[in-house]
Amino acid sequence: MNISNFKSGKLVQRLQYKSFEPTLIHTQWHLDNDAVALLLSQADQKLGELNAYSQLIPDVDFFIKMHVLKEGTKSSRIEGTQTNIDEAVQKEEYINPEKKDDWQEVQNYVQAMNTAIAELNNLPLSNRLLKNAHKLILQEARGKHKQPGEFRISQNWIGGSSLADAKFIPPHQDGILEYMSDLEQFIHSENSNLPHLIKIAILHYQFETIHPFLDGNGRIGRLLITLYLVSTGLLVKPTLYLSDFFEKNKEHYYDNLTVVRTKNDLAQWLKFFLEGVRITAENSIQTFKKIIELRTSVEIKIITLGKKQILANNVLQYLYSQPITDMQSIATAINVSVPTISRLLNDFVRLEILEELTGFKRNRVFAFEQYLKLFR
Repeated sequence: MNISNFKSGKLVQRLQYKSFEPTLIHTQWHLDNDAVALLLSQADQKLGELNAYSQLIPDVDFFIKMHVLKEGTKSSRIEGTQTNIDEAVQKEEYINPEKKDDWQEVQNYVQAMNTAIAELNNLPLSNRLLKNAHKLILQEARGKHKQPGEFRISQNWIGGSSLADAKFIPPHQDGILEYMSDLEQFIHSENSNLPHLIKIAILHYQFETIHPFLDGNGRIGRLLITLYLVSTGLLVKPTLYLSDFFEKNKEHYYDNLTVVRTKNDLAQWLKFFLEGVRITAENSIQTFKKIIELRTSVEIKIITLGKKQILANNVLQYLYSQPITDMQSIATAINVSVPTISRLLNDFVRLEILEELTGFKRNRVFAFEQYLKLFR
């Protein structure tokens, strides 16, 4: 199938509505669009640079944790939550009760991402793995009654208050297993004749079109992108997350998915997706560079602490994965007394490494503000 000749599917009349039944994608493909091929080359180059850069950074997993938190925040915001990165890194007890549902959805996404990446060591990227992730995303959240971890067995829709005024009605529930089986075969096909970035762009489009779950399809579909990049070895570490790009270009994101279904214009979606990969990879590289600069400047400050330097470095490592925290949490994490940590954090405030947020003498909360800025 040529990209330029792609037929997205057809509307099928049901009792009181028409569902969109997509074309199966497990087939031979041919990339016949020069503009897409050029953007593919540029995106591949930036992705390769990011992959190489992430492997040069010591303790990169500390910083990846913040990337995952940012991804969880942005992916959830696309779905309407309001949690920001400053709230996402905090403990539940510090979250305003009115925002706890939003905060929980972000935490669920982070847990689903981390668990799914770990599961790739034992499971292939598959419907089973996606169902496992879906179950985690909806646990104890607003969608907990919408069949967590199971494909839907009823019709759903996007936009509008019902099927009668919906903006888009995905395929009928009777076809979900066939469509998802086709999608899984396409993931593992070695005969599709497609570069990986084109393949994952098509996978994301197809997944969102099938909309196989009653809730959480957007988050699982975006999670699928990172899982594919890791599972195929395009990324050694999970360092590319597109939700920030999609959230900043939310209207274009939805419009470009829609134009495939309504005008069979797959090339436009591919160009948007590849440009997102290029821009996001470049931004991630710049963030890593700024992290290295910040770490160097902070380590120079720590040298002035003399005998406290080893403890200070241990605390600093903790702060890279938990940049808003309190004394008790740090003391527990690195097995040091609270008074010792209290004295050290006073030094960190004096050296302008940390900011104290509460103004209290007890139960103080501290922020690694310069580091947080890199992820806002």
